[in-house]
This record gives sequence, structure tokens and C-alpha cells, in this order.
Amino acid sequence: MNKELYYQYNPWWEEIDYQVKELYPRPELLNTLTQLLNDKNVVFLTGLRRVGKTTLIKQLVHYLLHEKNIKANHIFYISLDDYLLRNESIIDIIDYFRQLHRLPYDEHIYLFLDEITYKTDFRQQLKNLYDKENCKIYVSSSSSSALRDQRGYLTGRERIVEVMPLSFDEFLTFKKISLKNRDSAAKKSYFEEYMQIGGMPEYVLTNDRNYLTTLIDDILYKDIVAFHGIKNPETIKDFFILLMERAGKQISLNKMANILSISPDTAKRYLEMFLETYLIYAVPRFGKTNERLLSPKKVYAADVGIRNLATGFRDKGAIFENLIFLALKQYDISYLYEHATELDFIVNNKILIEVKYGQELNSNQQKLFDNFSAEHKFIVNNWHDIKDIKAILNAHP
Repeated sequence: MNKELYYQYNPWWEEIDYQVKELYPRPELLNTLTQLLNDKNVVFLTGLRRVGKTTLIKQLVHYLLHEKNIKANHIFYISLDDYLLRNESIIDIIDYFRQLHRLPYDEHIYLFLDEITYKTDFRQQLKNLYDKENCKIYVSSSSSSALRDQRGYLTGRERIVEVMPLSFDEFLTFKKISLKNRDSAAKKSYFEEYMQIGGMPEYVLTNDRNYLTTLIDDILYKDIVAFHGIKNPETIKDFFILLMERAGKQISLNKMANILSISPDTAKRYLEMFLETYLIYAVPRFGKTNERLLSPKKVYAADVGIRNLATGFRDKGAIFENLIFLALKQYDISYLYEHATELDFIVNNKILIEVKYGQELNSNQQKLFDNFSAEHKFIVNNWHDIKDIKAILNAHP
């Protein structure tokens, strides 16, 4: 084992007043994570690459040190993608941590294991830690497929927290912008900027297109092409662009297959790969089970900045709809399609939403909107409508 490596990953062991540098707060997410400190469950942080999972882990370490006064040597962070750890099991890594600080197995510790899926049998090892050690475990991953517990090792023992790109309020915080209610014109201008840039934290701070381009390439060529052994990487890039162009629309895998000269089955397989990376989300049609399963899905980009880089900053209505979806993604969402007319969202089977950015409903949409039975109905043309919708959903889950 490499003692120096462990100390590099855990500077608070030697720095008494350790502080997380550039501590940009995400209070809602951090509050969720701190509330989970007192239960035994293993907490999985999931989400798109570079969406801020590691930063949140470091902020949670900061919270433990400075708010909970936990001893520094009882907190252990490691990134399991480190080449020097390639031959070490998770159990061996934790054992060496305890050995370094002479911590007995009944001594409570906090474990933060970044990039957990680099260890192939991680679920069994996490179960062993859960069952045999006095510890609280947080882990992170950027792959939804790798987190599937096919053998049920952690059934009933895990909580999943998905880290999303920045909301508009978080975007303003990261930009260090404070606006009052009377600043409506300025707020509209900043919201237009948010619609263009999106919510990837580092990109919001730097506006460096090369950063976002590199991120997209990493997802396409490392997480999809290399991981799945795709022989024609350019097809994956073209598939990605088609998905981004269709964000907010129903997709036909047959049409996409024809455009790319691949089979429908291959197109379906590619779609699953993109879903696994959190780069896109798919929304089913509202209705009976067969309608949900057989009808085309609507797709949305995980981040509108990524979408805009691929398609250009155009169709603000589609971008706004994408942002509304992301704001409501934590709930059960489907789209309504009846009599060849579509309305954007039904949330938790009780709230009907049509998103319009500087537009009006056409006559068929208005008729469907008026006649469809729902507990609440919203025509959303302002970001702040989200607060009213969430208040209803949270009051009556």
C-alpha cells in the first residue's frame, strides 16, 4: 500500500484548518446528503460526468470536520480509478486506512469512495463493509447500468441521490449574482444566459467551450465507444447529434436508424447506452401500460449547454421545455398524446403542464388542455412557475 497516496487524497489528516477551496454551495443537495448521515444505508451519488459529485463529497467532508467536529482521521476519501489502486480490493484499501490510524473495527468511520464502478465486484464488497464494519459509506458513479444490483447484494441497504446540473438559482449563486424581486429585466437577461450556457458547474464558471467539448468526447468515446467496444465511433457521434436535435420531441428509432444506416435494434441499443451515461433522459407516453411501453419516448438533454454545443443556440422554446423537465425530473413524468395532439407533461399523474416560451397554445392544444381531467393545470411560460408546481407536489406527494 502507498501511504503517501492516502495522505494526498486526505489532506485534512495533516491540515488542522482544512478548507474546501472555492466552496460554491449547493445547499439543497448538501442538506439531502447530511440528512442521510445518521442512517446505515450506503449512499450512491450518481449523475453525469463532472456534474459536481466529487465536489459535493468534499463539501460533505468539510461539513463533518467543521460542523459535526468529527475527528479528521475518522474520515477517508479515495478515488478508485487511481492507477496505483488497480490491484487493491475495496476491503484491503479500507483495512489499510484503519491500520494507518490504528482504528479498531468498532470505531465509527466515514468512507467516501469515488468512482466506485472501477472495482468490478464493488457491490459484494460494499455489503461486506455494511455488514461487518461500523461505518457510513458514500460512493459515486457516472454510470447507471453499473449501479444495477442484479444479485441484490444491497437491496434495502442503499439510497440513490442523483446530482443534476445547476438550477437557475444555483447558476446565479455560482456567478455570484444577487437579484431582488424588482430586478425582473436583469433576471430575464441572466435567464437567457442560463438557457445558453446550461448548468455544468465548471462551464458556468469558465465559459470555456473546450471544457464542454472535452466532456462530451469523454462521455462518447470513453463511456460508450470504449466501454461497449463500438467499432464505428463516428456513428455514436452522429447518434448523439441526432438526439440533441430531437431534445423535447418524440423520437423514432426507425427513422434514426435509416439516417445512420444502422438497424433499429442497434439504434435501440445505442439509446440505452446514452441513457446509462445520464447524457439524456427518456419520457414515456401517459396511458395504460402498453401505451407507455410501445409508444415513442420523448428525449431530453441532461444539460442544455451540452445540447446547444451540438445544435447551436436556437429554438428557445425547446430549450425552455428541456429546463422545465430537468427541474421536475425527480417526480414521475410522462407526456400526453391524444387525438394527434401533444401536451408536454403529466406529473405524478395529477398535474398537467404545457410549456410555452413566448408562444400560445394552438386550438387543438387548448381544447385538449381544457378537456383533460387533472387536479391542477399549468401553462408554464416563466421559470418561477416551477416553485408553485413543486409546492403542490411536495404538499401532496
